[in-house]
Amino acid sequence: MTRRFTTFASSLCAGALLLVMRPVSPPSASISPNDNRRSAGSLSNDVLTVRLTAGTGVWQPEGRDGPQITTAAFGETGKALQTPGPLLRVKRGTEIRASIHNALAVPLWIYGMGAARGYASDSFDIAPGASREIRFRAGETGTYYYSGRTAPGPVGARTSEDSQLNGVIVVDEPGRATPADRIFVVSTWYTIDTSSVSGLGPDPILAFNGLSWPHTEPLTAKQGDSLTYRFVNTTPLEHPMHLHGFYFRVDAKGDGAVDTTFAPADRRMAVTELLLTGETMAMTWSPTRSGNWILHCHLASHIAPASALVADRRMPSHTAVHGGHAMMPRLGNRGNPMQHNMAGLVLGIRVAPTRVATRSTRAARPIRLVIRSRAAVYGDYAGYSYVLGGSPEEADTTAMPVPGPVLVLQKDEPVAITIVNRSHENAAVHWHGIELESFPDGVAGWSGQGATTLPMIGPEDSLTVRFTPPRAGTFMYHSHSNEFQQIASGLYGAIVVVDSAHPRDEATDRVLLFSDDGPTLNFLRPPPAALLNGRPLTDTLRFRAATPQRLRLINIRTDYPLALTLLDGDRVLEWRVLAKDGADLPVSRTGSRAATMMLSPGETADVEVTPRASRLALKVTLPTFRNVAPVLVPVTVGDAM
Repeated sequence: MTRRFTTFASSLCAGALLLVMRPVSPPSASISPNDNRRSAGSLSNDVLTVRLTAGTGVWQPEGRDGPQITTAAFGETGKALQTPGPLLRVKRGTEIRASIHNALAVPLWIYGMGAARGYASDSFDIAPGASREIRFRAGETGTYYYSGRTAPGPVGARTSEDSQLNGVIVVDEPGRATPADRIFVVSTWYTIDTSSVSGLGPDPILAFNGLSWPHTEPLTAKQGDSLTYRFVNTTPLEHPMHLHGFYFRVDAKGDGAVDTTFAPADRRMAVTELLLTGETMAMTWSPTRSGNWILHCHLASHIAPASALVADRRMPSHTAVHGGHAMMPRLGNRGNPMQHNMAGLVLGIRVAPTRVATRSTRAARPIRLVIRSRAAVYGDYAGYSYVLGGSPEEADTTAMPVPGPVLVLQKDEPVAITIVNRSHENAAVHWHGIELESFPDGVAGWSGQGATTLPMIGPEDSLTVRFTPPRAGTFMYHSHSNEFQQIASGLYGAIVVVDSAHPRDEATDRVLLFSDDGPTLNFLRPPPAALLNGRPLTDTLRFRAATPQRLRLINIRTDYPLALTLLDGDRVLEWRVLAKDGADLPVSRTGSRAATMMLSPGETADVEVTPRASRLALKVTLPTFRNVAPVLVPVTVGDAM
C-alpha cells in the first residue's frame, strides 16, 4: 500500500483556494453528527437503494455554545444533513443503487461511489440542482468511503466548505451476522489567516463522527469485552491513533481503494497506529481493567484547544497565589484548573468493572521525578525539564536536562513514582504504552473511576502514582497537560522495562529518542528542528562493530512523523524489526528487511542491526514538510564504545 503524506502547509494553501470560490447555497438546516450505527437506504433482494442529497447547513461540533460553521454535508433525501454522511453497509455482492442530488450552488464531484473506490477513483460531477444515479456492486469486504468536492484541487486536501462531504461504505462477509463494531470518521474544518500567530483562521475543528472533545460520543464497555473499532481518515492530515492503557490488535489497513485484512499470524499489537490521508484501519482490543480511558490522536496540536495554538509561550513575569501555591490559569480547561485541557480528536471510554481488582503485596520501588521550568530556554520561550530525584541534576537547581532520565524498570516490579512540580504551571504525566490501572494513567480529572479521578499537579505540589509494568519493552513518559507547549519544550523521557532473565547491556542496547527543539508557533513555517536524545542531529552516534545493536527508536515530536533510513553511503542497510510499541512482533514480521521505517509521534520500535562498515549515517526525513531537507546523522562504528 502506497504511503501518502500531505504537508500541513500544503493543505493550508489548498484551503486558501476555497476562500475565493463561490459559497455553497445558503444554509437551510442544521447538520447532525452521525454515529455510524445505522445503515442508510432500504435493502430488498440483495439491492440497496439509497437517495442522498448534498446541501448546506450549520454544524456545531462543540455543542450548542460552540462555533456555528456553515458548510456542505450529505444527508438522506428528506432527512437531516449529517457529518459524516449516511453509512452504506452491505454484504459482499450486494448491488448499490444510489441517487445523489446536488442542492449546492456549485458543481459537485463525487469520489469512491462505484466499483473503484478511494480518492484515486474515477470521479463524476453533478451540476447545481441536478441529480445522478450510480449503480455498482460491492466487491471485497472491508472499510471504504465516498467523498465530495466542490472546489479545485485534490479531494484529499479539502479543509473547509466541502471538508464534511464524506461517508463510509462497509462491505461485510455474506452469511455472517453484521459485526457489533463501531465506526469513527476523522474530519477537519479550518481556514488560514497569515496574520494570526498559528497561521490558522478562527475556530479550527478536528472531529470524530462530527463532534470534538469533550462533546464526542461517550463510549462505554464492560471489563473483558472484545471491542472492534474502524477508523477512516478523511482529512489532509496524518493521525497517529493512540490508546491509553492497553494494546490493540491491528486487523486491517486500507487506503479507500483496497482494504487488506491481515492473516492471524501476521497481526501485530500496537498502542499507536499512524493513519495517513485517506487511510482506514480496523482494530480489536479488550479492556481487561476497569476505569476511564481515552483514545486520541497523538499529534499534540490535534488535541489542543484553539486557545493553546495562539498562547504566549513565555514564562509569566508573575503568578497569582492561590492556597499558598503559585498557580497559572489553564488554557481551555472550561473553568476547572484541576482537569485536563484537551479538545479535538479524543474519545472517552468508561469501562465498568466485572470483577474485583487485585493489588500487589510486593514493596514498591520508590522513584522521585521533579518537574522544572525556566524562562527563555527556547529563544524567548519557556523550557521544561524532568529531573531524577537524588541525582546530581537535582542538587544543581540550575540544571535543565533534556530529555528526562531514562527510567529503567523491572518487569513485574511495582514502582511508586512521586512527581514533584517545581514548574510555573500545572502538570500531569502519562506513562505511554504501559499497561496499568486507570488512576495513574495521567489524564487529570478523567483517569480513575467514579468520583475518584487523578488530580492535576499544581505548582509546588506533588503526587505519587503506582503501577507494575507487566512486560519488557520500550515505552515513554510525557506531559499530559498543555501538551502542545510542554512536550515540545522538554517534558518527555524514555522508559525501558527489562526482564531480569535478560540483562540490558547499554553498550549495545541504545535508546534513540527524537523530539522537538522548542515549541511550534506557526503551521505555515518550517517546524522546530529535531533533536536526538536532546542533542542536534549533527552529533555523531557510535556503534560497536560486528555486534548486534538493539536500537530503541522513540518519536515524541509533537506533530511530526519521521522517516528513518540507515545508510552505508547510498546503500540502504538491513535490520530486523523486533518490537512495536513495546510488544514483540509476530515471527513472520521479524525477518531481515531494508533499514527504513516511518515513525510517528507516540510510536516506538525496537530494531536490531549489526554494523560492519566503519562509517554509516542515519537519514532523518520530515515527510510532512517536503521543503525541509533531510538530515544525515553521522554514525561511527568501532571496536570499543
